[in-house]
Amino acid sequence: MSNGRILVVEDDFDISNMLRIFFTGQGYQVEVAARGDEALEQCRHKLPDLIVLDIMLPDMNGYDVCTQLRTTTRTSHIPIIFLTQKDDRSDRIAGLERGADDYITKPFDIEELKLRVRNAIRYHLSKNQTNPVTGLPSGRLIEDQLRELMRSDGWGLIQIGIDHFDKFTDAYGFVAGDEVLRYATMMLNEVVDQYGTLDDFIGHASNESFVVVTRSEDLSDLVKELRQRFDEGVQSHYNFMDREQGQVTLPDGSTGPLMCLSMGVVSDKTHRFTDIREITETAAEMRRHDQSQRGS
Repeated sequence: MSNGRILVVEDDFDISNMLRIFFTGQGYQVEVAARGDEALEQCRHKLPDLIVLDIMLPDMNGYDVCTQLRTTTRTSHIPIIFLTQKDDRSDRIAGLERGADDYITKPFDIEELKLRVRNAIRYHLSKNQTNPVTGLPSGRLIEDQLRELMRSDGWGLIQIGIDHFDKFTDAYGFVAGDEVLRYATMMLNEVVDQYGTLDDFIGHASNESFVVVTRSEDLSDLVKELRQRFDEGVQSHYNFMDREQGQVTLPDGSTGPLMCLSMGVVSDKTHRFTDIREITETAAEMRRHDQSQRGS
């Protein structure tokens, strides 16, 4: 099991390669970006659990990368550790003012960096801010987003559930179930990138349920694409026999339906809400209606 996913943003190949090898050996999944724009693009498609960010980059400085990450809804929660050759108090303050969580200077002690990385990831998990499997915001961060809706307009909310997920894990196990959740996360990011905006929010609400807050004008197209993409992509998580018969064979010999999405969609254009409880209850009711329509 991975200890988390780290994105190293460093243009010095020797340093980035050393960090990749070291943290891979510590049980982390490590991705590397040599440029700021490359790092921002990677974060759009697959959220890391932590970013080690060099300040001196060839295309933009790390401060600007940090600012963009902090002001973009989907990446605002990711812990950031600045890595730099500078050891000046003003530089440290500038990094922290931009929203960095920690700061370490070169040449650095790799064991110290290891502890800072581990502690930052553990802290964010302990505060129930991200889901350990998908890396998506959860708990309090979702609640914060819902409260923001009460002070804004032009939004839509989609409550998404993976129906029959329990049947799948009964047949294939929890490790395979985690792979489905990671696939769903990747698919959500790609579809929201295509139909939504950079300020749209994706959260992991519970084990098999997600929430999307979007400013998209194409809400119906977004929902349609989510359903179609999931129905097509989730097939690869079943064995050949289950795919052919269109149902999963359970350990006791019985069968169950294949996974699909059910979605409840609400927006400020179709409903009026006075608190976040009404938003979540209405979305849940709409999702139950969608389940009944799909024969779930």
